[in-house]
Amino acid sequence: MAKNLTTSAIDRKNILNNQYAIEPIRQEIGLSGLLYLNEYRFTMQQTADFYEVDLRTVERYVAKHRDELEENGFVVLRGNSLKKFKLWLKEQDVPDIDVGHKIVNLSLFNFRAFLNLGMLLVESEKARVLRSVILDIVLDTINQRTGGGTKYINQRDEDFVINYLRGEDYRREFTDALRDYVNMGKAKYPIYTDKIYKSIFKENSQEYRQILKLHDKENVRDTML
Repeated sequence: MAKNLTTSAIDRKNILNNQYAIEPIRQEIGLSGLLYLNEYRFTMQQTADFYEVDLRTVERYVAKHRDELEENGFVVLRGNSLKKFKLWLKEQDVPDIDVGHKIVNLSLFNFRAFLNLGMLLVESEKARVLRSVILDIVLDTINQRTGGGTKYINQRDEDFVINYLRGEDYRREFTDALRDYVNMGKAKYPIYTDKIYKSIFKENSQEYRQILKLHDKENVRDTML
């Protein structure tokens, strides 16, 4: 399952957008970085050192996946923003970080971009271990949100985490489409959910609710994995 993260941009995106998992992941790996502008930041060298790869490997991945990494918080400081960072860094007690006076740009990862790179790196054993840790923590957050996850019929599948996060996107697309294109009022949601369950499971959503022992406030749409 960890291998999927190196090959699927949508799986990486779904995990990085999981607001419940990012901070527990940071705490688990015990990495702080530089707390700059309310975000932890990591230089290219710090990132290479953590993943135990050479700097050129990190630079190569950044060049290849720049748009994705920038979407998750990777930045290159230049001009005034670089000057402000240097002044801030000078006031901090971080002797292991050396930003030379002559540099004209500085690449920084925030924590999401740092994780993003770890999901991409195939040369790093540490990145492989991190991917497994990420998936374990995401599964824990899913279990916490679902009361143990016993009502999700595909949880034992090895790709449960990925499918669950993808499912959140699909359910959102489903409800958005009903909202935008079906003029029936709120009744359209249970009606069309029922049609889907009849099509897939050959039973209606009420019967499916009974099979999974859902409580009245639990939504059958949320079990569509």
